[in-house]
Amino acid sequence: MLRLAYFVSHPIQYQAPLLRLIAADPEIDLKVFFYSDFSLKAYQDEGFGRLIEWDVPLTEGYNYHFLDCWRIQKQQSGLQQSLAKDIAKQLKQGQFDAVWVHGWSWLCGIQAVLAANNLGIPVLLRGEANNLSKATNPIKQTVKQVFLKWLFEKIAAFCYIGTSNYEFYKSYGIEDDRLFCMPYAVDNDYFQKCAVLAGTKREELRRSLNLDPHRPIILYAAKLIDVKRPYDLLAAYRLLSSDGVQEPEPYLLFVGDGVLRPSLEAQAQETGWKSIHFLGFQNQSQMPAMYDLCDVFVLPSGFEPWGLAINEVMNAGKAVVVSDQVGCALNLVKDKQNGRIYPVGDITALAESIRWAIAKHDFAGDYSLELIEKWSYQEDIQGLKQALNFVIRGYK
Repeated sequence: MLRLAYFVSHPIQYQAPLLRLIAADPEIDLKVFFYSDFSLKAYQDEGFGRLIEWDVPLTEGYNYHFLDCWRIQKQQSGLQQSLAKDIAKQLKQGQFDAVWVHGWSWLCGIQAVLAANNLGIPVLLRGEANNLSKATNPIKQTVKQVFLKWLFEKIAAFCYIGTSNYEFYKSYGIEDDRLFCMPYAVDNDYFQKCAVLAGTKREELRRSLNLDPHRPIILYAAKLIDVKRPYDLLAAYRLLSSDGVQEPEPYLLFVGDGVLRPSLEAQAQETGWKSIHFLGFQNQSQMPAMYDLCDVFVLPSGFEPWGLAINEVMNAGKAVVVSDQVGCALNLVKDKQNGRIYPVGDITALAESIRWAIAKHDFAGDYSLELIEKWSYQEDIQGLKQALNFVIRGYK
C-alpha cells in the first residue's frame, strides 16, 4: 500500500466523492491536508454575492488534517492566503511515498512541493491551467513563465485533467512520459441516480414553476458575473424570437446569483416575455432536478478553466452548448453530436447553436450520456495509480 499525501486549499464539493473512492482503494493509503476549513460553514461567496453553505458531505469517508497556518492576505470567497507551520513535520511523521498537490496558486502548495523535495519524496501536480486565456501584460506573462518553469522542475509527474491542460504542460516542455491523464470528472453514479429520481418529479417541478410541459427549456447554471457572460445568452435568446416581438418557444431559466442579476432581470422584463425565469442559487443537492428539467444547457463563459457543470448535466443526458473558451470543450463537446462549440461573444453563432441543440436534443442528450460514461472517477484512479507507479519506480 502506497502512502499518499494530498494537499489542497479546502474541502471542495466536487472532490469529496473522489477522495472517498481513493481512500477506499486497497492499494492507496490517503491522507488529505487542507489549508483552510472555510467551506465547512456558511461563508460569503463574492461571485454569488450571498452566503453559501454546501448541503453535501465534504470531509466524510477519508483521512484528513487541517494544517496549522498563518493567514496572510484575504482571497476571494472568504479564503485567505496562508503559510503552513507544520508541513515538513507532517510529511516526516507520515512517512509518505508520494505527495500530490492541487494547483500552485496557494503558498501552502508551494511549501508542500519544497518540503517534499527536501525529504526526497516525489511530487505529483494536478491543476486546471490552460492556454485559452493568457496574461496581456508582458511583465506578468514573463513572471508567470519564469515561476512555472522553476516549479515544474520540482515535479516528478503531472496529472492533466483534459486536452487543454495537457497542451498547457506541453507548452512548458514537459515530456510525455511525465504526463498522466486524470480527467476532471464528477460523481457520475450519483448524478445519474439523481437524474432518474428527478425524472419522476419533473412534471411536478414544471407545474410549480408554471412551465408549459410541451415547451423546451434552455438552462444556464453559473454565477451571474461578467466572465460567465450571461448577457450573451440573453441576447442570443432574443434572436430566437420569430419577429423580435413574439416570445420564443423555449423557456430560458437562469439558475445562480451574482452582481449582474438585477440588470439581467431588468433586461428580461423589457422584453415583456413571460418565458424568462430567474431561479436564484440552487445548492448542490438541488442541481440534478434543474439538469433534468432542461433540454439544452448553455455555458457561454469568456474563460472557464474546465466547467464541471457540463459533466453534471451530461449525466442527465442533455445537449450542451459552450463557448470555445470553456476548457472541457475539446473533450466533452463533440460538435453537432452532443452539442455545439461557438466562438465566444458571437451572439448569432450562439443563437444558431441553441437552435441546433433544441432540434437535436434527444439524439444529442443520448450521446452526452454515452460520452460521459468514459470520463469518470474510475479513469481518475487509474491515472493516479499510473503516475504513482511511475514516480515510485523513478525514486527507488
